[in-house]
Amino acid sequence: MHLLGFDHVHATPEEQALLSETIWKADNVELITVGVDIGSSTSHLMFSKVHLQRLAEALSSRFVVVGREILWRSPILLTPYNSDNTIDADKLRKFIEDAYKSANLKKDDIDSGAVILTGEALKRDNSRAIADLFAEESGKFVCASAGHNLEAIMAAHGSGAVALSRTELKTFINVDIGGGTTKLALVHGGRVIANSAFAVGGRLIAMDEDNTLNRVEGPALQMAKSAGIELKVGEKISDGDRDKLVKTMVDVIVAYVNRQPTADIAKELAVTPYLPDAPVPNAVTFSGGVSEYIYGRETTNRGDVGHLLAAGITDALADKRIDMPIYDPGQGIRATVIGASQFSVQVSGNTVLVSNDESLPLRNIPVINIAVKLPEKVDSNAIAEEIGRALERFDIVEGEADIALAFRWEGDPLHARLFGFAEGVCKGLKNSIANKRPLVLMMEGDVGKTMGEIFRRELGVENDIISIDDVQLKEFDYVDIGKMIRPTNVVPLVIKSLLFSQPKGD
Repeated sequence: MHLLGFDHVHATPEEQALLSETIWKADNVELITVGVDIGSSTSHLMFSKVHLQRLAEALSSRFVVVGREILWRSPILLTPYNSDNTIDADKLRKFIEDAYKSANLKKDDIDSGAVILTGEALKRDNSRAIADLFAEESGKFVCASAGHNLEAIMAAHGSGAVALSRTELKTFINVDIGGGTTKLALVHGGRVIANSAFAVGGRLIAMDEDNTLNRVEGPALQMAKSAGIELKVGEKISDGDRDKLVKTMVDVIVAYVNRQPTADIAKELAVTPYLPDAPVPNAVTFSGGVSEYIYGRETTNRGDVGHLLAAGITDALADKRIDMPIYDPGQGIRATVIGASQFSVQVSGNTVLVSNDESLPLRNIPVINIAVKLPEKVDSNAIAEEIGRALERFDIVEGEADIALAFRWEGDPLHARLFGFAEGVCKGLKNSIANKRPLVLMMEGDVGKTMGEIFRRELGVENDIISIDDVQLKEFDYVDIGKMIRPTNVVPLVIKSLLFSQPKGD
């Protein structure tokens, strides 16, 4: 018994359950996501459920990932090609449709997705055909076109090597051996500090059951010449010649892992600058298709030399030609497809500048995060150089794509410091400005409006300027920017992030 000074009723169990569910939904979001990896040699996809929860901070509108459940993984598909060497989009479409059916999901069930394009998929005709596959979902999906540099970074994150470097307190070299290239990433303290790539992979040649060659790529011809053998499509390759080719491939990989690519053939196969001499890695991880054989998760001969290449790497580890302990970071061939997109929501600060309301909304703008030190006197050339390095890291040609430049403003908002920074941005994005692309700035700090005014009034930038403050972004984020909300003068932001795996037991 209890007495209150007014009439009241008790909620039924059903009403209490509904109230609890309503409260839970206010602070929790569950999304179904798909990650699609389309590469030169293989393609695959994965469905996940992502659980986001509102930060337990007063008046916070930010959600963070607190859990992820893998719902379904596709089998690995050898990327289908037409006779003219373009990717067969019809076969790829059927593969994707069959994956949805097998996972018992419909396209309407998907809240968010990421499509990772690498290698041949990036070529103009291929990328156009692949883009058509996802045209209806353009608002949901982000598309990361990963050149050699970005692919190396994504593989290091997606494999779990970056997370492993945090927990093990070691400097790792992640070796991602795919079908056509090998990507290296030096990782330390939870970040990629350098990367490199060269043209050695497990599917540079492919053959029928009787060893008749049906695919020979240019780098394979280069290595065959170095090994003193000849390769021709339609002709058989002997076991001896195949072994000579594989030995050359292994020797090149070992040389690059040891950061000593001194042989002529190793130099010829470089597709990016070499790794620096320091820091020296003290452990190695592997990812990519060939890694599945190295870690014993795969044994099937796929009609190429991936399994033999893995055996050669294993021998190099055993005889100390690669003299480092080997760790399993958790993911191999699926390292990049782990990056399934998820949404989080933020609202900008109210000291923003949008020079043209009609320029909004913007969708799926890749975030380029620059980590710059801002001394008392800001060096505009240093800002421009850091922007250049960040664009190169993500394989973006300055001026050819819209980007959102993210940074953290530190120190006093003195005019000279703001002007120096803005001047550096103009130097670093000179082609984007010349091409009339929108200038999108997203910063931690309350200087958005002042910074935007400097671009418009003092530096004479006539492009659409979207200068937004009080937001937190990171690499591998994509952002949607909604229309200005009046009279509060804030803009809603939808952040689409790529998620990556954690090492086992973490």
